[in-house]
Amino acid sequence: MSDSDTTTTNPTTPPPDQDSTAMEPKPQNDTVKDLNKLTSISLRIWPPTQRTRDAVIARLIENLSEPSVLSKRYGTIPQEEAAATAHIIEEEAFVAAGAAASTEDDGIEILQVYSKEISKRMLETIKAKANATANSSASNAAAASVDDGASAGAGPEAVTPTEDVSSIENEA
Repeated sequence: MSDSDTTTTNPTTPPPDQDSTAMEPKPQNDTVKDLNKLTSISLRIWPPTQRTRDAVIARLIENLSEPSVLSKRYGTIPQEEAAATAHIIEEEAFVAAGAAASTEDDGIEILQVYSKEISKRMLETIKAKANATANSSASNAAAASVDDGASAGAGPEAVTPTEDVSSIENEA
């Protein structure tokens, strides 16, 4: 065979239809760099990002204003009032959790305080609203019954207490 008839193939070169990057092993230095990146990543749980805080507020608004387990027992709050209340609850819980944090705490412990504060304040708010509504309803019912009694006693056949006393004195 002549030189022109022989075909030389390089065993390290893949055939054209295969992906060359899939077959080449990653150099050792790149692997070590990737591992160093992974070990240098730190997750910060506290303080939460603004996006997380906004998600908490949105969930609070939903819990306060839409049908839920709480609303079955305590009722719902109108959407606008729930939005204002949710912002206050979240801000107060954030401040309380930040004040409770120490340098020894990891983010998980502070996040638990934050979560508990939100739950506590949400329950306090919804219960106070339910009590205010119940008291308002009771006051309105009492006022209505007083109004009904006053209008019922104002007719011509109504007898006032002074008339009763005077008629008793005349009989004696």
